Amino acid sequence: MGGRVARTARGWSVVLGVVAGVSLLLPAAPAAAHNSLTGSDPKNGARLATAPKRVELRFLASPAPANTKITITGPDNVPAVGGAPTFAGNRVSLPFTPGAAGLYIVAYRVGSADGHPVSGEIRFTLTTGTAAAPPSSAAPTSAAPSTPASAAPTSAAPSTPTSPAPAADQADSDGGTSWLWPVGAAVVLVALGGGLLLRRRSARG
Repeated sequence: MGGRVARTARGWSVVLGVVAGVSLLLPAAPAAAHNSLTGSDPKNGARLATAPKRVELRFLASPAPANTKITITGPDNVPAVGGAPTFAGNRVSLPFTPGAAGLYIVAYRVGSADGHPVSGEIRFTLTTGTAAAPPSSAAPTSAAPSTPASAAPTSAAPSTPTSPAPAADQADSDGGTSWLWPVGAAVVLVALGGGLLLRRRSARG
């Protein structure tokens, strides 16, 4: 009897051990519903001399587009996403627009089967950046076009022929005939004097 009881006790202990093990595994089932990042291209911490055309993230479960948000920022927080993300199973890829050399951060936020969002980031460094566009030179201030002397409108008043001054004409005319008046007066006086002398002589005779 004692041996049979011992075997029965050992059997129950095995069963209880199995049940306990199963009960310990049950709480882990909901945790498996959480999504998580499984890989990326470029890899986290990579240093690249040539910029990739796209950045790809790989997840444990297929992320829902409506609950997925991914951003890429470069040095000085300049956005480096070149378009909308593309979803293919558990992979999400985004066009990459490289900028200056430096650190680039890919931040993601995706949903899980249990509704719990999962977020994180990967980082990679570009050792060779894209050359910045040269600053646009200011257009030189153009001076007002100088008008050629021949084409410049002349505003001078029309020349009027200078007429001789009336005073000059009068002076010329007076200068030519002014001597006739004294001569005429002298002739008249001589004639009068001669006439008087003739009358006196005739009266005496």
